[in-house]
Amino acid sequence: MSTTFYDLPTEIIEEILVLCDPIEVGIISCCSRLFYNLIYNSRGDSSQHLWRALYLAQPFDDPTRCVSHHGRPRVGEFNWKSELQAIIRARTILKDVSICKPYERIQVLKTLLNMVSWVPPLRSYGDILENLSQNLLWVAAVTRGGVFLDSGKIGLPSDDSEPAEEEAHLRARLHTIIGLTPADYKPASRLAARAYVYNMRHYNWANEFGPFLPTSTEGNGIGRVNWVHMRHIHHSITMHMLELADDAAFEVVIYPLSFPYTQIIIPEGIDLDQEEDWAGVNGVWTVSFCFVDHSLLLRYNNIPSIETGGFRESLLTGPAFQEMFRSMRLTLQVTSVKEDPNHPGRPRIYFLGAIAEPSNGSSTINGYVCMTDDNQVRWHFVSGEQGQAIWSSEGVQVGGIRSSYGVLGSWTTIFHDEDDPVGELVEPR
Repeated sequence: MSTTFYDLPTEIIEEILVLCDPIEVGIISCCSRLFYNLIYNSRGDSSQHLWRALYLAQPFDDPTRCVSHHGRPRVGEFNWKSELQAIIRARTILKDVSICKPYERIQVLKTLLNMVSWVPPLRSYGDILENLSQNLLWVAAVTRGGVFLDSGKIGLPSDDSEPAEEEAHLRARLHTIIGLTPADYKPASRLAARAYVYNMRHYNWANEFGPFLPTSTEGNGIGRVNWVHMRHIHHSITMHMLELADDAAFEVVIYPLSFPYTQIIIPEGIDLDQEEDWAGVNGVWTVSFCFVDHSLLLRYNNIPSIETGGFRESLLTGPAFQEMFRSMRLTLQVTSVKEDPNHPGRPRIYFLGAIAEPSNGSSTINGYVCMTDDNQVRWHFVSGEQGQAIWSSEGVQVGGIRSSYGVLGSWTTIFHDEDDPVGELVEPR
């Protein structure tokens, strides 16, 4: 008596299917009603059993061990089938962006951001490269070379308009997390970043002179993050942190402002919901900042270009252009906290600090850390000498809470006059 594949017990068939790629499983489902019902129409607990096994067979993090970028565990059941289907569709599109339908671009970006935002927490900064999230590795791999990040690699037809605002912000956020792409190193991309961050029109009372969208009228009034602004800040700062040849060939660059350093860090035994310093403010920080000559900044913003009728980007490039980059060490200490009713377990943290290196004994800093309306971590602080605040800074933690990547943002003065200087800053751990 002969035995066919159909005569095998269901459990054996499922074990075989788990060894296949999810795309192959979809193809097998088309072979017969038996396979289709087994894969898609199983009832009860078995409906997710196969898809759970398929998901865990992929090079992804176990979702049951992951927390969100702001340290929250997952609530409710994880839909293994729909989540895996979304990821595999994203993978398929990133292999050939020309097949991406216009309405799919936002969903693909959300899928990738969901993966890099839900990762297992590290226990210490020393674990970053040893216990790197599989989700972060996978997303960096499928977007290597700037796929779906750079404007020329997002599947836009030549006659398509610019991406919608939501899509632009989603892509900019993912780009900021992943890090430098080959296109970023081109002179035109560097100039675009400088042109944005030094454009005074991007700093006003509506966005609180930082990388935020206009402040909402609902919630706690802490505006949502402007990820397009953040990407340009990241790009401009990165150019001072990396030294690559103009003709350097690369697909992925690992450095302190790239994906491995965005993984959330929760020390062993720490419950963030019970911790006053949930953001990890206490300790020593390095702050680096950029600026250009003030007279050049004013010329750039006030003298229009005859050719384009816009700002004179030519002032921000060429052998005569110089952008200064400085670093200093800060020691910060939490002084008090205030409960945030919109974010239980994440109170507003107030802190004081002093410049440790270079030290002149009189420079101080004070500010606060809080959650924004879109569940990002905002940093605000002012600084000056002998207790007289002059400088004002606004920043956003990139990646997970306490991540080594740190804070990206902008600085200006507390006076917010029309001719105030502006610049970008980074505050890594």
